[in-house]
Amino acid sequence: QVHLVESGGGLVQPGGSLRLSCVASRSITDMYAVPWYRQAPGKQRELVARILNGITTGRSTTYRDSVKGRFTISTDNDKNTIYLQMNSLKLEDTAVYTCNTVRGGQVSWGQGAQVTVSS
Repeated sequence: QVHLVESGGGLVQPGGSLRLSCVASRSITDMYAVPWYRQAPGKQRELVARILNGITTGRSTTYRDSVKGRFTISTDNDKNTIYLQMNSLKLEDTAVYTCNTVRGGQVSWGQGAQVTVSS
C-alpha cells in the first residue's frame, strides 16, 4: 500500500487556478497508473485525468472531456508527487479531488482535497 496526501485545495473564483499536489510515501516511478478523481456531493466519482505507464505503449495521458485544455496532470518523480494544475476553473469543477496510484494490482487512495469554485 502507498500512503497518499493531497494538498492545494481551497476556494477560488471562476476563471481562477489551483494546483493540487499528491505526495506519495514511496516512489511513483514504476506506478502503472496515477489518476486524479473527483466527486461532488450527491454525485458519482469521476475520472478527471490519468497517466498510464505501459510496458509496450509507454507513457500516455488522458483527460476527461470537460477539463481538456484546462487541466494538466504531471509528476515529479524525485519528490514522489503527482500534480493536477487546474486553470480556468468553473463552478462545475467544485468537488473533492483525490489522487490514486496503481501498481502490481494494489490501489491506493488519498483522503481528498476540497476544491470550491464560487463567486
